[in-house]
Amino acid sequence: MADAMSQRPDVVRETIDSAKFGVVEKPLSTWERIYNQASVRKTFILVALAVIWEIYARLLDNPLLFPTFTATIEAFYEGIVGGGLLGKAWTSIKVLLIGYASGILLAALLTVVAITSRIGTDLLETLTSMFNPLPAIALLPLALIWFGLGNGSLIFVLIHSVLWAVALNTHSGFLSVSNTLRMVGRNYGLRGLPYVGKILIPAAFPSILTGLKIGWAFAWRTLIAAELVFGVSSGSGGLGWFIYENKNQLEIPNVFAGLFTVIVIGLLVENVIFRTVERKTVRKWGMQN
Repeated sequence: MADAMSQRPDVVRETIDSAKFGVVEKPLSTWERIYNQASVRKTFILVALAVIWEIYARLLDNPLLFPTFTATIEAFYEGIVGGGLLGKAWTSIKVLLIGYASGILLAALLTVVAITSRIGTDLLETLTSMFNPLPAIALLPLALIWFGLGNGSLIFVLIHSVLWAVALNTHSGFLSVSNTLRMVGRNYGLRGLPYVGKILIPAAFPSILTGLKIGWAFAWRTLIAAELVFGVSSGSGGLGWFIYENKNQLEIPNVFAGLFTVIVIGLLVENVIFRTVERKTVRKWGMQN
C-alpha cells in the first residue's frame, strides 16, 4: 500500500481530443456584425427620422409651417453653394471657440484653486450654487450694456454657459479620485500642479470629458439663441442671425436649413471630436466600456 502511494505521480494529466470540445465561441452572423457597429445603428436612426420628417411634412402639406426634408436639403445645398451659409457657420464657430476656450481656462483655474485649498472649495461651491442655475441668455441685456453690440457680449454669455458646467464636473471628478491614487501621488512627492496634472486629471478624466461635452452643448445653444436676439457685428452675422433673417422673409426652408446646419455641426463635434478623444483616452485606459 505504501509502495503504491509512493509511486503515484504528483500531477495527473488526461489527454482529451480537441475535437470533443465543440464550438467555444459562436461565430457572428453578417447581420450581428453589422448591428454591432454603432455608426450603422446611428445612421439607421438618422435615416428613420428623415423619413418620418418627409412623410409628416407631405401629409401636412404646408411649406410655410413645416417644409419637407427634401426642400430643407435643397435649401441647405443652395445656402452652401451661393447663400453664404458656410460663412455664417464659420462666424458662429469662431466666436464659439473663443468663448469655449476662455470658459475652460477659467474653469480650470477655479477648480485648481478649489482642489488645493478649503477656501477655494467653498468659493467654487458658492459661486456654482449662485450662477449655475442662472441662464446665460438672461445675462445678455447686461452684456449688451457692458460690452455693446459686438462679439464681446457673445463671448461673455458663452463663458458663463461653459464655466460652471465644466468646473462643477471637473471638481466632482477630482473628489471621486480614490485615496489609493492620492497616496501614491503623495508618496512620489507630488504637490501642487504636478499632483493635479499627473494624478487627479487622468483619474478624473471621464468626469472632465463629460463636463466638456455639457459645456459645449450649453455654449452652442446659447450662441444661437444670442444671435437670434442680435447677431450682426461689423456687418456680418452667424447662424442665429441667418435663421432670424430668413424667418422675417418667410423663407422657411432656409430657416430649417439653418437649424439643420446647427444639428449637423453638433453631430460632427459629438461623434468625431469628442468620440475620438473618448476612444483615445478613457476607453483606451479601460475606464469606460
